[in-house]
Amino acid sequence: MDAKPRTADIARSTSETEIRISLGLDGTGASQISTGIGFLDHMLTALARHGMLDLQVEAKGDLHIDFHHTTEDVGIVLGQAVKRALGDKRGIRRYGHAVVPMDEALAEAAIDISGRPFLAWSVSFPRDKVGAMDTELFEEFFRAFAMNAGITLHVIQRAGTNAHHIAEGAFKAVARALRMAVEHDPRAAGAIPSTKGTLEG
Repeated sequence: MDAKPRTADIARSTSETEIRISLGLDGTGASQISTGIGFLDHMLTALARHGMLDLQVEAKGDLHIDFHHTTEDVGIVLGQAVKRALGDKRGIRRYGHAVVPMDEALAEAAIDISGRPFLAWSVSFPRDKVGAMDTELFEEFFRAFAMNAGITLHVIQRAGTNAHHIAEGAFKAVARALRMAVEHDPRAAGAIPSTKGTLEG
């Protein structure tokens, strides 16, 4: 196992948002989240806890317009942080999968840290908002995350009628799948888990 800490600190500043993220892949689930969007903070806290990530997110965005830029840009920077923290991906399990029940909702996520970014999103919501947040933004978040992390990510809703539960189940399923995929494989002896010898696409 590589003893080097798998961490990343990334800042991104545009005319729409200013975002700073600190990430530790081998953490305890501790988090400090401040995006200005209450429900997104709640979901990122769950992502950290169930992914066993140490995560700090500070985001300031043009929320007077809507929540789109902030949500998408947080996904971008978080994906970049995961990619940087993983390094050359030696010794990781690479694949992760989780099925998470959230009351009447059931969410499934599968991840391949492949270097080939892709999002397959099969989730539908019974209403347009959870709190003040547009439910369509969850797909935007995960697309930005997957594209910038360089992962293949499938998120599937198996059941659910409550929008809050559907969203929370999806985030927790992704967290659990990510936790599995980034873990060190004790049988891999530091090898890159690909017959190509690389996971850079």
